[in-house]
Amino acid sequence: MTTAPVLLYHSVSDDPPNWLAPYTVPPHTFRAHLDRIQDAGLSVVPLARLVAALHGGPPLPARCAVLTFDDGYADFYWTVAPILSDRGLPATVYLTTGAVHAPGALPGGSLLPPTPMLNWRQVATLDALGLEIGGHSRTHLPLDTARPDRLRQEVVDSKHELEDALGHPATAFAYPHGYHSPAVRHAVARAGWTSAAAVGNALSSTVDDPLRICRLMVMRTTPARTFEDWTHLRATRTGPLHDSAATLAWRTYRRLRARLGSPVGGPPRQ
Repeated sequence: MTTAPVLLYHSVSDDPPNWLAPYTVPPHTFRAHLDRIQDAGLSVVPLARLVAALHGGPPLPARCAVLTFDDGYADFYWTVAPILSDRGLPATVYLTTGAVHAPGALPGGSLLPPTPMLNWRQVATLDALGLEIGGHSRTHLPLDTARPDRLRQEVVDSKHELEDALGHPATAFAYPHGYHSPAVRHAVARAGWTSAAAVGNALSSTVDDPLRICRLMVMRTTPARTFEDWTHLRATRTGPLHDSAATLAWRTYRRLRARLGSPVGGPPRQ
């Protein structure tokens, strides 16, 4: 069994808004992380290569890592993509399609607080550069609390929006907040997504579940020693993971709050 860190970033910026700051790393830290990956002897491979291995395709290299970015912040275009291009590294960026906007317009179709997001012209450029564009729902709603009709909209409509914009299939999905359930995973698979990234804060592996790929979330406060442990494959857990009793209880509580119109971490239902 081959294990691999699938790293989850959000924003790479020196000046994030306060709400995003805990999930943001400065550019110099991101560059240092890429150095640590190289120093550890890991090759950065496309997410698609991991997914292919999970579906019975060619095996992964013995020591590798995957880079992923959630939500679709504008700094991915201005900061991250040039760094990756300079080093010849692949990555996947998962877009909240309701937050992506026409050039010159303002994002306004998602639950994410206001902050600069990618526009569709930038998305097309990133796609042309060979970076993988994946889906992250339409509005960033926690999908495991969504009613069936809303779940279909979030999962299916975002796929159609992406594919219409890109002009080719989009197959990689990531769950907003990392939240999923059997019903959510079924909806994702039925919509035609061939992989879905969760969180789990665990190493992925060649026996991981392609619809709940384990990732390691990189935070502003992630210690250098912890990142070094990840790159040396010393994380405490390895996928596949299964829902714990605590996860099930937390999901039940959030579903109840959502039904009452005051979802956890989100605005009241309209």
